[in-house]
Amino acid sequence: MRNFLDPNTLARTYRDPVAWVILAVDLFPIWAVLTMGWGAAPLVFLYWLENLIVGAVALARMIASSMKESPFGLLGMVFLGPFFTVHYGMFCFVHGIFVAAFANMETGGSFGFLSPWGLFENALNSAPNMPTFIGAIIVVQVFLYVRDFIMRGQYKETDVGEEMAAPYGRVVVLHFGIFAGAGGLALLGNPLWGILALIGLRAIWGVFMTVRRRMRLDGDLPKQKVDVPS
Repeated sequence: MRNFLDPNTLARTYRDPVAWVILAVDLFPIWAVLTMGWGAAPLVFLYWLENLIVGAVALARMIASSMKESPFGLLGMVFLGPFFTVHYGMFCFVHGIFVAAFANMETGGSFGFLSPWGLFENALNSAPNMPTFIGAIIVVQVFLYVRDFIMRGQYKETDVGEEMAAPYGRVVVLHFGIFAGAGGLALLGNPLWGILALIGLRAIWGVFMTVRRRMRLDGDLPKQKVDVPS
């Protein structure tokens, strides 16, 4: 952990303009909070939608990683791909139901049974300009996937099992913490400082993952998969 806080490591990380783009995307919701009145619920919806993007990227990483073992790797993806899609999809769906329950608790509303698509639409329409924020996240994730994972050959240094497991840990470590914090904000009446603190928590996670990515690319960490900031 000490290496992640080393000023030289941070300086090396942020010499890459892409690192600043990642940080800007992580801090972009501050604009929504200050100018469009976003509260805790839209932020949690935003980060839940981000989970879906991370899952889609993980599936793409699984496919690319399997190609180095072709034809057997690709054949295995015929089974693993649909399994991951259904399993991770249900994982996110259940998580999303809790997010929707929190949002309705915050607004005093109620909701009936939500289908997966209905939940997605509910999240996408939960606040002004939500699609704009989602689009920015998609652009960053696709760019990093193409540049780091494909063009730099990182798919050769990982395996399908690692890529399949990675998104679950992200949800457990980060988003349940954010969800718990948002619940606390609901009890306090969503003070502005608390909402901005949620964004700060997410940004700190992004900095950690960006530094980790830089250290792996520079060979300062064991040669495994390169984490994609998310």
